Amino acid sequence: MEKIIVNDSKTFDFYNNVDHCVGTGRLGLALTEEYLSQLKMVQEEIGFKNIRGHGLFSDDVAIYQEYEEDGVTKVEYNYTYIDRIFDKFLELGIRPYLELGFMPEKLASGTQTIFYWKGNTTPPKDYKMWTDMVIALLEHLRGRYGEEVLDWNIEVWNEPNLPGFWKDADMQEYFKLFLETFKAIKAYDSRFKVGGPAICGVKDAEWIEAFMKFCKESGIKPDAVTRHHYTVEFPERIGHYDYSKLEDPYARIENLQSTRDIVDSFDEFKGLPIHITEFSTSYTPKGVIHDTNINAAYLAQQLSRLGDMNESYSYWTFGDVFEEQGVPFSLFHGGFGLVAAGNIPKPTFHTFSFYKQLKNFGETCVFKDNNTVIVKGEKGYAGILWNIDGDEFERSIALPANGEYTLITKTVDEECCNPLKIWHDLGEPAYPTKEQTALIRSSAYPLIKSDIINGGEFAVNVKKNGVVYFELTKREYTPDRGYDYDKVINFH
Repeated sequence: MEKIIVNDSKTFDFYNNVDHCVGTGRLGLALTEEYLSQLKMVQEEIGFKNIRGHGLFSDDVAIYQEYEEDGVTKVEYNYTYIDRIFDKFLELGIRPYLELGFMPEKLASGTQTIFYWKGNTTPPKDYKMWTDMVIALLEHLRGRYGEEVLDWNIEVWNEPNLPGFWKDADMQEYFKLFLETFKAIKAYDSRFKVGGPAICGVKDAEWIEAFMKFCKESGIKPDAVTRHHYTVEFPERIGHYDYSKLEDPYARIENLQSTRDIVDSFDEFKGLPIHITEFSTSYTPKGVIHDTNINAAYLAQQLSRLGDMNESYSYWTFGDVFEEQGVPFSLFHGGFGLVAAGNIPKPTFHTFSFYKQLKNFGETCVFKDNNTVIVKGEKGYAGILWNIDGDEFERSIALPANGEYTLITKTVDEECCNPLKIWHDLGEPAYPTKEQTALIRSSAYPLIKSDIINGGEFAVNVKKNGVVYFELTKREYTPDRGYDYDKVINFH
């Protein structure tokens, strides 16, 4: 059994920004009851600060409108739906991270679209009309929600390095979009924070370097560099589902570091914040790994390292109300969400909850390695251990603590928190009944154990694809008069 000896005088770099942002299906889905139910559940347990999704300017949200008057085509804006959506976000304690896209059909220069819901991915037919729409929206939001809107992050477009998301993946055309948008927003109010290029995967280093060079030559400084981060090989499609092999987690972290190094190689941009505005394992909404315990364990490792070189990182997505490739055919369909239909938390939901609990407990990291992170707080110590597809292991943890302590452990693994298995054993009902949904949901929570220990040494067992959260806090024993716990449990 491996032993961890913690010394309070030795600290480790650990930037835990797990709750900064989370992704969502297109914004128009926020008009549905199931979407809001899942978001409410996520906010109550994890409490993300910001939310980012596609489709702000897509036609289902209906902001951009044209009409004809006296033979002249005129423009007007409709904020009915976006107000309803953003009002609800703010009510749930989460603020928009404004991704500017996609193109309204009547403002688009072409007909190329993406997804089941046909988001237009061509440049504007008129850049002045585009920037007028952007500024009008910011003015409206500021008038409705006040000066806090100045703190909402803005990102120009989504994944322009992929031809499906930006016609021909035309780099120079995207740079024009970014520059025109950036200049217009800053001219309106320089305090708005504008970032890009929101690239993903393909030629990422080439795009980041070219983007930084373009900004330098254009005499502008973005407020953040944004990119995405997925960690699987190209998937195999079978029927409705995508099967992908995980990439080496450390290699993926090195890829993120390469972006940090490119940005820092420019004196003008050294230290500029990097926001990962999407990350997950699989990049497809039919990626079966999303529903599994290995997903939870793998992302526990990623969350321990993502803050090493990035200011923020946004999981894609909070819930399974999502329609990029059509309406899902089944309960567990490999959806991106932390939460499945029927408000069933997936194992990965608890990984995020554990990291939020860790953040609330304390910010001083006193131990970190390839499968453990431990922090110290005012009440004691807390930590997370994970096991990515390996043999079961046990770690002895020795903390500098004297006296009587309460040890709480919360375990998520394939035996004690595996709603996917319950669903499978029930026969994989595509549309489970109310009773089946309740049963599956009841199997989707951590196993909680407690113990009383003297001093700070204890063992933690982590099974294959398991994630374990622990807290060690000073025990305050205050029994009522006449109450004897030992007598209670042994009195027959």
